[in-house]
Amino acid sequence: MDISHIEHVGIAVPSLDEAIPFYENMLGFKCFAIEEVPDQKVRTAFFKVGQTKIELLEATAPESAIAKFIANNGGRGGIQHIAFAVEDGVANALAEIEGKGGRLIDKAPRKGAEGLNIAFVHPKSSCGTLVELCEDPAKK
Repeated sequence: MDISHIEHVGIAVPSLDEAIPFYENMLGFKCFAIEEVPDQKVRTAFFKVGQTKIELLEATAPESAIAKFIANNGGRGGIQHIAFAVEDGVANALAEIEGKGGRLIDKAPRKGAEGLNIAFVHPKSSCGTLVELCEDPAKK
């Protein structure tokens, strides 16, 4: 598996409307995209910091993974996942991780925000951190 860079850091927030002003007004970042990903039951907002992005995630349904994360975090948001760009394809990366005994949430890539192919590695295989593997946007 060839990881080229940290694609983004996913941060769960109770409200994009409340979180975006902090990142824009306090940190000086510019939100360049807001998108709903219906099958993941989230709305996302993206900020660019060098080559890496910050992805804010707001739940659109109480049964979503983000809503559960926030509920388990005392109603507050926080870092929910880290995403790595893989150059040789998400499916290949999943096969390699599973072949090494890693536990997967996704057995096959699926579409995520920005139209990228993504998949998640289970936190029980990654020392408690939810890891997302993303198609390298440069290779798209």
